[in-house]
Amino acid sequence: MKRLLWWLIAGTKGGVNRARIIKALHDRPYNANQLSEVLGLDYKTIKHHLKVLSDNGVITSAGGGYGTMYFLSPVMEGNYALFEEIWEKIGNKFK
Repeated sequence: MKRLLWWLIAGTKGGVNRARIIKALHDRPYNANQLSEVLGLDYKTIKHHLKVLSDNGVITSAGGGYGTMYFLSPVMEGNYALFEEIWEKIGNKFK
C-alpha cells in the first residue's frame, strides 16, 4: 500500500487532487458533484480521479448513476495513517 500511495500522490501529475479527495472522503462520503463543489474542481476532473482511486482499491462506491456515493475502502481506512505520513512529507510543497 505504501508504494501505491506514493505513486498515486507523489508520482503522478494529479496526485495533489487525489490526496485532497482522500482527505475529504476520510471526513465523510460524497458523490462526485459534492466533491466537485467542496474541492473547487471540475466535475470531469473529479470523475477521472475517482476512477483512478477506485481502480487502485483506495475508494469504494455505493449506489449508481449521478447519486453514487464514494467512501474510503477498508484497506485505505486501515492505512490512513500511512497516507497522512506521505502527505506530511510532500503536502506542504503544494499548499
